[in-house]
Amino acid sequence: MKLYSTNNHNLSVDFPTAVFNSMPADKGLYMPVHIPQLDQEFIDTIDQFSLPEIAFKVASTLLQDAIPAKDLKNIIDDAINFDAPVVKLADNEYVLELFHGPSLAFKDFGARFMSRIMAYFLKDNEKTLDVLVATSGDTGGAVALGFLGVPNTRVTILYPKGKVSDIQELQLCTNGQNIHAVEVNGTFDDCQALVKQAFADDELNSKFRLTSANSINISRLIPQTFYYFNAYAQLKKQGKKDVVFVVPSGNFGNIAAGLLAYKMGLPVKQFIAATNVNDTVPRFLETGIYETRPSVQTYANAMDVGAPSNWVRIMDMFQNDKSALQQVLKSYRYTDEETLKGMKTIYNDFDYVACPHTAIAWKALQEYRKETGDKDFAGVFLSTAHACKFPDVFPEEMKAKIEIPEQVKSLAAKQKHATAMDTAFESFKNYLITSY
Repeated sequence: MKLYSTNNHNLSVDFPTAVFNSMPADKGLYMPVHIPQLDQEFIDTIDQFSLPEIAFKVASTLLQDAIPAKDLKNIIDDAINFDAPVVKLADNEYVLELFHGPSLAFKDFGARFMSRIMAYFLKDNEKTLDVLVATSGDTGGAVALGFLGVPNTRVTILYPKGKVSDIQELQLCTNGQNIHAVEVNGTFDDCQALVKQAFADDELNSKFRLTSANSINISRLIPQTFYYFNAYAQLKKQGKKDVVFVVPSGNFGNIAAGLLAYKMGLPVKQFIAATNVNDTVPRFLETGIYETRPSVQTYANAMDVGAPSNWVRIMDMFQNDKSALQQVLKSYRYTDEETLKGMKTIYNDFDYVACPHTAIAWKALQEYRKETGDKDFAGVFLSTAHACKFPDVFPEEMKAKIEIPEQVKSLAAKQKHATAMDTAFESFKNYLITSY
């Protein structure tokens, strides 16, 4: 497998280089030189395969000869060892539950696969791998659990102070061992900027072997394609063919993975990116002007991103042709008030407790149906996190219905460890140099 930079299509690196470098020196993002098509026979019979089998087929097609088949199968069987069920709520209305992994968020797919890929390529006696990751909520917990105890790795997680839920913070700050948390007095965009600046700093790169665990890393994007194919397989088994995926979107890695699956041959009628008031992409699709803004805090904190990194990948997949992209992708935005109304309606109509991100996706599905008048397709909205992560958002009646998983109950007894920091890059740089 060869990859290029979105800023330089003449660049060519192999898969391990892209995994460990995360971001090219020109500050683009890595993309496959060639996006291979899955054979039609596999698509036609996909409902006969399990999630790990689908994952292996997709990964081996995309990675080609980067990892021997036996080793790749072992990595997938170890990393993707939990379900991603499509749950029917009403006729032609389904929720894809992606929160059944250890950190209770969809990020487990990417983080677990990536950590095992990195461990596979790491050689004995090599320089310690320093994994830097910015999180707006769920990424940090998934990465922490994915890399916890992985030999020869060290993880530094930056999160915005006061802008993640209590449970999310405990997932970041109570691991110890090779996991370190940094509490930044700023926004997610500030955290993401610090990580990107670190990759561009010559002194840090001479001292450390830096890589990223954010969705800018191609090894996190690839496994996120798996659950789109698997969801289609589950629906095909029920006789559904026309599928619309609605994706809660912040840094746009999740929907970028869906569009990558589409480019590989996944039959999808439409993708919908649902955002909160951090609406850089909806504004672009409406006006043609791509203008980032400082992120605003909302109830759907994992989507509080004003400058979505993965948008360049999406535009690259469509040769920067906005018109071509709009044939496949629509986008809607929602306020906190609308989000709460969506959560209450889902609960009242279906007796289902949805997190704020999930409710935003459901709202977008309803708006698309109303806008198009089309009721015949199978609408799948992605539930990206377990509702228990956001207890303060729910009314008491709904909160009482949330089942608290054992791994969350155990967090309360653990002690938080985090280093407070401002948003200045020199502060972060000094922290890395003096701490490690």
